[in-house]
Amino acid sequence: MAAAASHQQQHRHPKRRRLALALTTSPTPDAAPPLDALADELLFLSFALASRACHAAESRHRRAVRPLRADLLPAALARYPCATRLDLSLCARVPDAALSSSSCSASASAIRAVDLSRSRGFGAAGVAALTSSCPELADLDLSNGVDLGDAAAAEVARAKGLRRLSLARWKPLTDMGLGCVAVGCAELRQLSLKWCLGVTDLGIQLLALKCRKLTSLDISYTMITKDSFPAIMKLPNLQELTLVGCIGIDDDALCSLEKECSKSLQVLDLSQCQNITDVGVSSIMKSVPSLLELDLSFCCPVTPSMVRSFQKIPKLRTLKLEGCKFMADGLKAIGTSCVSLRELSLSKCCGVTDTELSFTMSRLKNLLKLDITCCRNITDVSLEAITSSCTSLISLRMESCSRVSSNALQLIGKHCSHLEELDLTDSDLDDEGLKALARRSKLSSLKIGICLKISDEGLTHIGRSCPKLRDIDLYRCGGLSDDGIIQIAQGCPMLESINLSYCTEITDRSLISLSKCTKLNTLEIRGCPMITSTGLSEIAMGCRLLSKLDIKKCFEINDVGMLYLSQFSHSLRQINLSYCSVTDIGLLSLSSISGLQNMTIVHLAGITPNGLTATLMLCGCLTKVKLHEAFKSMVPPHMIKNVEARGCVFQWIDKPFKVEMEPCDVWKQQSQDVLVR
Repeated sequence: MAAAASHQQQHRHPKRRRLALALTTSPTPDAAPPLDALADELLFLSFALASRACHAAESRHRRAVRPLRADLLPAALARYPCATRLDLSLCARVPDAALSSSSCSASASAIRAVDLSRSRGFGAAGVAALTSSCPELADLDLSNGVDLGDAAAAEVARAKGLRRLSLARWKPLTDMGLGCVAVGCAELRQLSLKWCLGVTDLGIQLLALKCRKLTSLDISYTMITKDSFPAIMKLPNLQELTLVGCIGIDDDALCSLEKECSKSLQVLDLSQCQNITDVGVSSIMKSVPSLLELDLSFCCPVTPSMVRSFQKIPKLRTLKLEGCKFMADGLKAIGTSCVSLRELSLSKCCGVTDTELSFTMSRLKNLLKLDITCCRNITDVSLEAITSSCTSLISLRMESCSRVSSNALQLIGKHCSHLEELDLTDSDLDDEGLKALARRSKLSSLKIGICLKISDEGLTHIGRSCPKLRDIDLYRCGGLSDDGIIQIAQGCPMLESINLSYCTEITDRSLISLSKCTKLNTLEIRGCPMITSTGLSEIAMGCRLLSKLDIKKCFEINDVGMLYLSQFSHSLRQINLSYCSVTDIGLLSLSSISGLQNMTIVHLAGITPNGLTATLMLCGCLTKVKLHEAFKSMVPPHMIKNVEARGCVFQWIDKPFKVEMEPCDVWKQQSQDVLVR
């Protein structure tokens, strides 16, 4: 009986019997591999079960959801019930209905963070649905809600557990709406009210009274005055205060704080506060004894007396003075009064001389980051002082320091052994300088655009010695060819971004080698006329993370390249294909890239109004499109309105058709002539 049952079971499951035989029988040299012996149905069932198991595991463990379209939101939340972060930054338009439909999902109750900073189309009703369906909401970014006001703010106030909130650019918001938020969200730690032009001192005072746990407050470009300051400075836990471009803040406002003291404040940003002078800055220093970072960029002249007041903040680590004018001995005073500095920015400053900069550098021996971009009066003397005194530098930016010689630039590679980020754009750098820099194997970012003396020889040294390089800018380096780029591609497998714009000798060989850099996400090859669709197709197949592509004036790139992008580059978010040989066929193929957000298609001779219209309608995630002015009258107005209703912004460009490209040395000379004038 048992034998009969066994025979019957084998008869019912012949495929199982074949599987058992395949696994137990010793294979002969001529026998087929085990998988080949399995029935197709069994293989399908096995893979289906494995896929189902993977799907279930992903569903349980995924914590972030980033749908491409708002209508996919309910399905995404249902599929990932354990998700705690909802990122809608790819959805240009999120209507109230989408947020309301998501509130019906039980999984929405687990969401703790929502990003709607790049989305439009929703109002107070959508915000109400969001806050009611997400009781655990702690992080909400509603930046750029230019049409949102007090009604929406009242709905935000229902999220009692909010810790981080951004209402930047809520221009209709008034003190009434801010008051609702202040009363309802007493647990707030971080708040941004940047460009909230309707907010006044009254709203800020109420906020400071109710939200006592605030640690970060950004009220840049608001209309606040000195009446707000005492209440702000009394916040017991405030660590970061950002006041960029607050024209109502003047010396009187800062001087009024002499009796106030914020022992918790660590970061203060007063950049672009144009009504502040050195007197006001000096007066506030005694009120912020724990300050670690101070930003006075484009604010006021730097005087010795103002800098000496920094002695009252002995813990100061970061000082940003971009665009400031230095008075006599002002820079020297930094060397004597700010000896604990780790980061100093003097970008675009006037009055920076060799004498004062050298003295300051000799005192700041622990400096880690230095920015002297466009300090055009410094020479080799300054660089010698920097490299001999600040040997711990990890970041050095000195773009357009045109009076520093190539010999002096070699000192960077010889002495700055910890360097990770270097910007020598528009400098006298040559191959010997690159050879010296190759000693710095920790380099991750190298910007050497408009360096006309470098060649493949110098770039070869970098490729062979800097394996950690992630970002390299070779803009308008006319002396480079494929050989140098191939060395970079082979020696820098971590490469994420490369700019080869106007390197006119570059061909498809470079792109074929770069296609092996699988982490590459940004490729700029504008003005490389010898590159064709062959090279671009290799990039599309090899660099699946590509998100930004600039192929303007690559005349030989045609529809074939676009077809490869549509097939393989599903991460593409931004593309510029002006002046290419793309027609309607290639342009339409790009519509299959579901996440494409930004397109520039000025002077694309091969496209027609019908092809352009069809592409715009099919690319549902577009947020910004640049078109030539001539197309404005050719595309049906109702089509443009439909695309704009999805959240897309059109920028109409009226530039003449220009194919010719100046040689790099001619272009540089023209740029310098304009600067002198």
